[in-house]
Amino acid sequence: MPENEQKDWRPLALLVAGAFFMENLDGTIVVTATQRMAHTFGVPAAALNLTITAYLLTLGVLIPVSGWVADRFGGRTVFTLAIAVFTLASALCATSTSLPELTAMRVLQGVGGAMMVPVGRLVVLRATAKSDLITAIAYLTWPALAAPMVAPAVGGALTTFLSWRWIFLVNLPLGVVALVIALRIVPDVRGPERRALDWWGFVLTGLGVAVFVGGLETVTAGSASWALVVAALVAGGAVLAVAVRHLRRAAHPLVDLRVFRVPTFRVTTVGGSCFRMAIGAAPFLLPLLFQEAFGWSAFEAGLMVIPVFVGNIAIKPATTPILRRFGFRRTLVVSDCLTGVTLALCATFTAHTPMVLLVADLLASGVFRSVGFTAYNTIVFADVPHEQMNNANTLASTIQQLSMGLGVAIGALALDAGAPIARAVGGGSAGRGPFVVAFLLVALLPFAAVVESVALERHAGSALTAP
Repeated sequence: MPENEQKDWRPLALLVAGAFFMENLDGTIVVTATQRMAHTFGVPAAALNLTITAYLLTLGVLIPVSGWVADRFGGRTVFTLAIAVFTLASALCATSTSLPELTAMRVLQGVGGAMMVPVGRLVVLRATAKSDLITAIAYLTWPALAAPMVAPAVGGALTTFLSWRWIFLVNLPLGVVALVIALRIVPDVRGPERRALDWWGFVLTGLGVAVFVGGLETVTAGSASWALVVAALVAGGAVLAVAVRHLRRAAHPLVDLRVFRVPTFRVTTVGGSCFRMAIGAAPFLLPLLFQEAFGWSAFEAGLMVIPVFVGNIAIKPATTPILRRFGFRRTLVVSDCLTGVTLALCATFTAHTPMVLLVADLLASGVFRSVGFTAYNTIVFADVPHEQMNNANTLASTIQQLSMGLGVAIGALALDAGAPIARAVGGGSAGRGPFVVAFLLVALLPFAAVVESVALERHAGSALTAP
């Protein structure tokens, strides 16, 4: 990569971060408008779960093939086309007149999002020198942290004061601006050689992810029996196991699993999944706690996620200095532990807890999750050779998508398990009791990630933190 291109990584990272924010926001904001959308279409509110599931399934199925598409057609072409598709689909979602039409447009949005997120990050990885990778990844991390936090407030305001259609229309100016900038600054990175698509790998991986994600979504929606949920998760896992077997034996696999031989990639992928599952469960549990146990309104509950967002953003300028000063292993161990502590403290919340204590814990939670996310998302690529960066990026994107979805499902499972456990220990099966158990169970996940973080070598990722 020419030196002048490496120096230009910052505008590129900002552009990709903006696209990520648009995609992540759109993935969660629809939840706030389901009642209004259901009224418009004359269907039960529960029927709108179909649009959410369709979007997430499309992401899960197509992300594994994004690396091959980028290598074949070039990062610039794919990324700009993905922005165009996502923006056009947003306009079509806003003009939808029926649930089937909206669902179809959400699938089209998912096509754009599945290419936009991993390909955008791949372009940044290939255009950035390793010495600048920490800062570049920090730019790309905040959308995943911020979007789920601001979505309830933004979606609620747009739906209340304007119309649910505006949750899609706001993407139009953002998408147009991003497209114009992308055509000017995104480099046309691509693989060294053209290879045929591994169709069996694509079908097996896509089918396995679709069935698995579908099972996770039924857990979240509470729309299926547990027998069906378990069957879907087992079936999806079995198909993914067959897919792994195929990918290990294929001459030109869809993704090359040999990248798991890189210790930092393997260790932080496993530990990072535990960390992300905990982070994914928190936005699901907190609003329910505030509304169902404390009796707050949806608006009040939405406001309480703002401290988490503030913590996420406030610590960002210090993230790179922290990693350079203390290294990856120590930073990960501390952020894992303190994230677990802040989640466990949520189990102590009551309707009478002083607001300053609630805000302080949520603010601290935002800080530690932000540092942990940046550390995991950076070190995962620290020792990956340049020629394997595409495979590493595709695998990391797929695993991150699954782990975040699994986090919401685990939050729902923990809450369901909380009722009988709370009743057994005399805490009651209603009110705070189930939430106390749920938060304590979810808090175990970051502590499980500590095991993997400790397994890292003391100087792991030092090539990225060297001045």
